[in-house]
Amino acid sequence: MNVNRRKFLGAGFAGMIAGQVNPAAAVSNPYQRHKTTTLIPSLAAYSFRDYFATVKGKVNEKIKAEDAMDMKAFIQYCAQQQVAAELTSYFFDSDVENAYLTECRREAHLNGVAIAGTAVGNQFTLDPASENGKEQMQYVKTWIDRAVLMGAPHVRVFAGRIPKGMSESEAEKNATVALRTAGEYAAEKGVFLGIENHDSIGSAEKLINIVTSVENPWVGVNLDSGNFRTEDPYADFAECVPYAVNIQIKEEIKIGDEKHETDFPKLFDSIKAGGYSGHVVLEFEGKGDPNEKVPPLLDEIKRNI
Repeated sequence: MNVNRRKFLGAGFAGMIAGQVNPAAAVSNPYQRHKTTTLIPSLAAYSFRDYFATVKGKVNEKIKAEDAMDMKAFIQYCAQQQVAAELTSYFFDSDVENAYLTECRREAHLNGVAIAGTAVGNQFTLDPASENGKEQMQYVKTWIDRAVLMGAPHVRVFAGRIPKGMSESEAEKNATVALRTAGEYAAEKGVFLGIENHDSIGSAEKLINIVTSVENPWVGVNLDSGNFRTEDPYADFAECVPYAVNIQIKEEIKIGDEKHETDFPKLFDSIKAGGYSGHVVLEFEGKGDPNEKVPPLLDEIKRNI
């Protein structure tokens, strides 16, 4: 029997506090929210990807050390823009110490910046029983723990690309199994996992199928406006909104084989119609200096909110 998320909030909350996923609360329905929509303008650190001192564990050679940004500087930028901050994992040192993560949490709180979440670049399409699959699981669990230290309520995860020689159905099965395991761990920590339409997931149908198959109220969709590979990405976006635990918006959207400027009002009509409440995160991927490009895009988001 399916139990909707409203019932989960009552019947299942005690099980969550105990650090376990209550089977009766494991649902496959859209999230049930209050009718009043609350949207929080936010910015992904990825928007400044060329400006951080560290990129995916390596020294960023595109920028001089004295001009490089660290995560605390990014938080300060978000404070200036009056938006929440998504602290993308790629821009921390690979061996980042817990003390630095808590310093970021302190920096955010003292500057009135909400932490929207963090994001990892994992691959769950690998065989979960393989050594590489186990490494990916540990990587995600490590960042769930780090999210707790930073006060980040959400971790964006990927399914990943389909490995060479593996069928699409097998890859989807692997991703579902891994997401279920990671989701159980995340639930114990009180952290949401949002799987993104990325790599092997290019449609609403596949994205929703994976999320509903996991049946964990702590696992939802990290909805990215720019990553659908269908003829009508706006329709796919709208279909996924009720399942979203985080939304990322890009300045461009691909329709067929062509890129177009994002129709912000159209996206926000879908967000509000779908009953979503939470962070709406700008992830600037375009060319040019983000110091010039990001503020007008944030203003556009704020106007539509």
